[in-house]
Amino acid sequence: MDRIIIFDTTLRDGEQSPGFSMNTMEKLEMARQLARLGVDVIEAGFPISSEDDFEATRQVAKQVGTLDGAPSICGLSRVGLGDIDRCWEAVKYARKPRIHTVVATSDIHLKYKLRKSRAEILKASVEAVRHARGYCEDVEFSPEDASRSDFDYLCDVLSAVIEAGARTINIPDTVGYAIPQEWAERIAKIRERVQGIEKAVLSVHCHNDLGQAVANSLAAIRQGARQVECTINGIGERAGNASLEEIVMALRTRKDFFNAEVGVRTEEIFKTSRLLSHITGIHVQPNKAIVGENAFAHEAGIHQDGVLKEKLTYEIMRPEDIGRPSNKLVLGKHSGRHALTARLKDLGFALEAKDLDRAFTAFKSLADRKKEVFDEDLVAIVTDEATQTEVAYALDYLHVLSGTSVVPSATVRLRSKDGQLFQDSGVGDGPVDAVLAAIDAITGLKGTLQDYAIRAATSGKDAVGEVAVKVSFDGTVVSGKGSSTDVIEASARAYLSALNRLVQQKNVHPRKEVGP
Repeated sequence: MDRIIIFDTTLRDGEQSPGFSMNTMEKLEMARQLARLGVDVIEAGFPISSEDDFEATRQVAKQVGTLDGAPSICGLSRVGLGDIDRCWEAVKYARKPRIHTVVATSDIHLKYKLRKSRAEILKASVEAVRHARGYCEDVEFSPEDASRSDFDYLCDVLSAVIEAGARTINIPDTVGYAIPQEWAERIAKIRERVQGIEKAVLSVHCHNDLGQAVANSLAAIRQGARQVECTINGIGERAGNASLEEIVMALRTRKDFFNAEVGVRTEEIFKTSRLLSHITGIHVQPNKAIVGENAFAHEAGIHQDGVLKEKLTYEIMRPEDIGRPSNKLVLGKHSGRHALTARLKDLGFALEAKDLDRAFTAFKSLADRKKEVFDEDLVAIVTDEATQTEVAYALDYLHVLSGTSVVPSATVRLRSKDGQLFQDSGVGDGPVDAVLAAIDAITGLKGTLQDYAIRAATSGKDAVGEVAVKVSFDGTVVSGKGSSTDVIEASARAYLSALNRLVQQKNVHPRKEVGP
């Protein structure tokens, strides 16, 4: 069988879409999970776009790209030589660094965006690839908006950059314009017309503006593409990119049709999807293929009857194949550390002693408040703990008064990392606003909510609520997450998570200590 290279651009194309930005710590956490997932290439960022993106890409190269069996670590650059220099400075620490350089080739982009001639773009493309090859052998070239580019000119550019040393040729459907049949024909013609194409890996990068990204990617594989660029949960510009989990499971489930395989460890898919949702605070729709909450759910009586008799009647994949828990009820308040460790291992989490201690404490606290603890609760606990920054302030006590005929008020007590207690009160338009006002009073900082999202991790009245916030402190925007069966408490924890990130950057001290 042919081997398909899985190029993950969650941390670059996915992260640059509205609402999905990640800081360096979050990118590192996600990159480590992508490495466990077994992707072949991680596109870690666009280094010249900002100092933060440069540093995040550099740290992914240093900390993830140097591990045994690590994927290639890739950075994106335009064809400007300064872009390429900056990209190399970020990715050079990886065992397998890659420079991915891109320039538009469609006439509409040349005329209105670049204001360059075809000849100028061809020359710049060749110079860029040659310059990148001076740094490393693994150079990828993308002609942006290839689906709307003049075909003859596109082939001329691709032939020239292959001769200059490009070893991966990526064909982007940048605006999601292509339809599977015509896209397949274009990929087939590229293989026929481009000189030296046998020297390079042919890749595709499809967007989902018309809902065709996965279909176009699979059509390209049928025509000889051997790398697919995709993202977890299909995130990305506008309507998103081709979804990694859908492509991988289509190739696995229909191996008889595609006669191709991937190196992805599919049992890590569900965990990876949930981690991304937790980091960004944006969750997939319930009917999302593979990883949506309803992907393996059956409500219709006829379907339930069939599945109870034989799962194959309505399930073409097993939930276990993607690492999805099939047994909802997991643990309770009488469960011990060994049981928790074993169940977390079944879910794909191998925690070190310190992390396990924190997870066990959080689990016991949750189990005291819930009759049933589900696998989704455990995933929420572990990912919440994993993505927390150094704790400068922890929630020690919370009391809220709210109702239809009273002014919402809250009393909050925080514990600093050195054990000191600080307490104050606040009022607000609602209970959450009052809690945040009390926290602001303690720290002397005034935060403004830019975004607030809440969801239930499980079903039922005692479901764990997951809250994700983005908070502006004097123009510095930081994100935070928190979870609890009490949504007010979850909101407080999410706000404190954001505050703790800010404290890492500024010398902030509590103002009020609790008296005797």
